[in-house]
Amino acid sequence: MALLIVMTGGCGGSRREVTVVKLGHALDISHPVHHAMEYLAEKVTEKSGGRMRIDIYPSRQLGSERELLELLQIGSLGIAKTTTMVLEGFSPAYEVFTMPYLFRDREHYFKVLEGEIGQRLLVECQDFWLRGLCYYDSGSRSFYTKDKPIRTPEDLHGLKIRTPESPTALKTVNLLGGSATPIAWGELYSALQQGVVDGAENNPPTLFTSRQFEVCRYYTLDEHISVPDILVISTHIWKTLTPQEQTWLQEAATESYRYQKEIWQQASEEALESVRQAGVEVIIPDKTLFRQKVIPLYEEYMKRPELTGLIKQIQETL
Repeated sequence: MALLIVMTGGCGGSRREVTVVKLGHALDISHPVHHAMEYLAEKVTEKSGGRMRIDIYPSRQLGSERELLELLQIGSLGIAKTTTMVLEGFSPAYEVFTMPYLFRDREHYFKVLEGEIGQRLLVECQDFWLRGLCYYDSGSRSFYTKDKPIRTPEDLHGLKIRTPESPTALKTVNLLGGSATPIAWGELYSALQQGVVDGAENNPPTLFTSRQFEVCRYYTLDEHISVPDILVISTHIWKTLTPQEQTWLQEAATESYRYQKEIWQQASEEALESVRQAGVEVIIPDKTLFRQKVIPLYEEYMKRPELTGLIKQIQETL
C-alpha cells in the first residue's frame, strides 16, 4: 500500500501511530538527487517527531518513471521522482522545460522555477491525480557518443541518439542533425554496448553514476536543454494526509530542494572530473551553432496558444 499507518512502541510501553509514505525513483543511490530525497525523509521524521516517515525505494525497484506515475495515479504509490519530460504526456505546459536554450543562464533558470511560473506548473497535473511538491535541479543535458566526437551539429548527422519519450526532445535532437531514438533508461547501457544507438544525452552526474561513460568516450557540453526533475505526490495520498502532515511534507520538500540545489554544482564538477580521469574527452563547443539549428522549433511552438504566453513569460523573466 502507498500509505501505511503503523503502530510503534513508545516510552513506557505505550504505542503510537506513524504515517508511512512510500517514495519510488529510478536513480542510483549515489546520485545527488537521491541524497536530496534522503534529506527530505530525514526532515519529515524530524518535523513530525517521528509521527510521519518516508520510505525510499531507489534504482527502479518499483518501476520506470512512467510506471511510477501510473502507480501514483491509482494511489498504489505515494511519491515519485520523475523528470518534467515524462509529464509532457499529461500537460503540454511542461513542454516549455524541454525547449532548447530557453534559459539564458542558471540564474534565469532558478528564477523561473522558484517564481510564479514554476510554482503554478507544480500543480498543473492535479486533474490527473498528480501534484508536484518541489523541483530538483538536474543541470543541463549534453550529448555523449561512443565513436565520434560532436563538435558541431553536422557531426550528429547519421548518429542514432537516445532520447526520452518527449516530443520536444525528439524534435530537438532531429533538428540538431541526429536521429532521435527513444529507449527506456534501464535499457540504455546495453543499447549503447550493442550499437543499437550511437550515443545519448544527459547531465554529468547521471552520465557518471550510470557508468555509461565506460561505453561513450566523448562528452560534448552543448547544454541544449535544462529540464528539472520534479517530486510528485499522488493526490489520492495527499488528500488522506492531515493538514499537519501536509505541512510537514511540503516544508521538508522545499528544504530538500534548497539542499539539492547546493550539492548539485559540486556533484556536476566532480562527475566531469571523474569521467575525464576515466579517459572521456570533454568537448566545449560553440553553442551558437546549435542554437541556430533549433530556431524552427520556436517558430512552430509559438503558434500553439497553450505555449505562446508561457514561453514569452519565461523569456521576459528578469
